[in-house]
Amino acid sequence: MSRHVFKLPDLGEGTVSAEVVNWLVKPGDMLKEDQPLVEMSTDKAVVEIPAPVSGRVVMINGKPGDVIAVGAELAIFDTSDTATAVTPAPAAKAAATAAVAAAPVARAGAAGTAADISGVRASPATRRRAQEAGLDLTTVAGTGSSGRIMPDDLQAALSTRGGSGSTAAPAVSAPGSAARPKAAATTAGVEEIPVIGIRRVIAQRMSEAARSIPHFSYVEEVDISALHAMREHLNATAPKGAAPLSYLPFIVAALVRALQRYPQCNAHYDAARELVLRHRAVHVGIATQTSEGLKVPVVRNADQLKFRALAAEISRVTGAARDRSARREELSGSTITVTSLGKLGGIASTPIINMPEVAIIGVNRAVERPMVVAGAIAVRRMMNLSSSFDHRFVDGADAAGLIQALRDLLEHPATIFIAE
Repeated sequence: MSRHVFKLPDLGEGTVSAEVVNWLVKPGDMLKEDQPLVEMSTDKAVVEIPAPVSGRVVMINGKPGDVIAVGAELAIFDTSDTATAVTPAPAAKAAATAAVAAAPVARAGAAGTAADISGVRASPATRRRAQEAGLDLTTVAGTGSSGRIMPDDLQAALSTRGGSGSTAAPAVSAPGSAARPKAAATTAGVEEIPVIGIRRVIAQRMSEAARSIPHFSYVEEVDISALHAMREHLNATAPKGAAPLSYLPFIVAALVRALQRYPQCNAHYDAARELVLRHRAVHVGIATQTSEGLKVPVVRNADQLKFRALAAEISRVTGAARDRSARREELSGSTITVTSLGKLGGIASTPIINMPEVAIIGVNRAVERPMVVAGAIAVRRMMNLSSSFDHRFVDGADAAGLIQALRDLLEHPATIFIAE
């Protein structure tokens, strides 16, 4: 046997370890070079690591939730000619045959698969969902870039089949299977759900931020009636095929202007060196809810982008975060974060700061309310901004000043676009 020991590579940005999220193979599987091997989670993103060589998987190291150090053994392959040419043992062959009979597609990259989907462009989450539903991804038309299969494409295919795929028999598993761990019912009515991957990172970061940062929260109401009218007009007169504008690009554009007066809020705190690092460039994090939990993709150099380009970039990075196509560098490096729950935004919130930043801007729901305007009752479209600041480095007066400057820009939206 010719053994190839594959060690966890350096995943960049000072990463010293990574967490096993999901094995995409099991011992005994045959893989071609560059086929998906395992999903690993760093503190920035989930990364799909491909097989470094062609051969049979002899051993995999770690179960979902285990942390593997960079340079530690991750998997061992048998790369000998006999390994790549040998036929499955009778028992394995029978199991593979049963799996094919039970479901249209077995595991991607596994021996005995009914269809080769290695060339299909899809995220690991989409592949996994298709696998669990027994759906052949080679039969799904992708509407994404270069034919990439998007989550909506998969949902449409499953709907066409008459359901979510829950009636399909799952692929046959085995010891060391790559299947994601299921929630285990230990007592009646109780499920145990492993806290791993992105959810573990979120839990750790939120705990650390709440524990170490003295949060100062400030809520201000904003009359966005004029902004709403401008947005409606721009959407009505937009070029054919242009994506409709939400409030978010206006808020980010106004925030960029407001930060010119309050640069202390566009900063990081370097705890190790006890330094506040004020940034000239504005890299805005957009808190985005995904199927894996909250991610913060970054719009870099938002202060340099024209409005339509800013809106397009916000849409691009949030979409990439949701479909897991975002690169690692697109999920780190923000200098201030905007978080919004959209229509679920409520009246007020107390967002937790995205360390090492010192400020986060929360956007609440926009609703029509009766207001007193020039001594008379009028219906106005109102929205609250609920924001938090690191009170060690941002004084209350400066926090309030930033939000009031942001409010003034949003209430007179033409001023967002007037150069000083």
